[in-house]
Amino acid sequence: MLDTVPPDRLLARADLCARWAGLALGAVVAQALATMDSEDMSMPFVSAVTAFGLCAVGGVLLGDSLTPAPQEAVRTAGLAPRRVRDHVPPRMAPLLVFQTACLAVLLAIGVAVADPDGAGRTGRALAVTCAVGFTRHLGPWPGLYYATPVLVSLTLGSTACFWALRRIAHRPGENQQRHDRSWAITAAWGLLVSSQLLLVLGMIGRVLFYSKCAGMLGNITALVIYPLGLLSLFTVGWCLLTIVVPRAVDHE
Repeated sequence: MLDTVPPDRLLARADLCARWAGLALGAVVAQALATMDSEDMSMPFVSAVTAFGLCAVGGVLLGDSLTPAPQEAVRTAGLAPRRVRDHVPPRMAPLLVFQTACLAVLLAIGVAVADPDGAGRTGRALAVTCAVGFTRHLGPWPGLYYATPVLVSLTLGSTACFWALRRIAHRPGENQQRHDRSWAITAAWGLLVSSQLLLVLGMIGRVLFYSKCAGMLGNITALVIYPLGLLSLFTVGWCLLTIVVPRAVDHE
């Protein structure tokens, strides 16, 4: 008799393949977008980072949809209702929410202080005046032009992930399985947030690097964005590891 693979093993493999496929598709799409011809050299890179994050989210959500909920009666004897926060990573989830808030604040500031670039295109640069009558337009700056695709993708990805987390928390099944899938979805959302935060921090850091007259304000800004960039690099690594290696991190 030929050996057969149990259905739960097949579904686990399908889930993992979907996660890997999402990352692989995101890498291919990101490379294509990054190398496309454009009048703006920065927008292809912004589109590439955004597309990679959305593909990662899509792959994890597809993997979760390939695993149907167990066909068993929902037990109602429990006194405490299931909550989303009980299944997400207890340390990383608040950290990712903090990064999301930082990203929103930086984009709001970027949009508020953005100026037209040297060609008169709005929301792409920051006007820096170092001497009387001498103004430089430094970019790319996270103004409205660059912030729009970031905000749209962040809204779509956050909505889809939160809906999936609620669905997992309230459907029947083993508690460990709910934890595993909630961690994977949280990691996919975190990858979207952290990669875009790194992108925005890179834009601000580049403008500060080429600005010779930022003064004390520039020093204070550097003290904020550089540690935040290191933190984002750490979360990107954690999110990738959690997506590609299920149960790589012990649940608490």
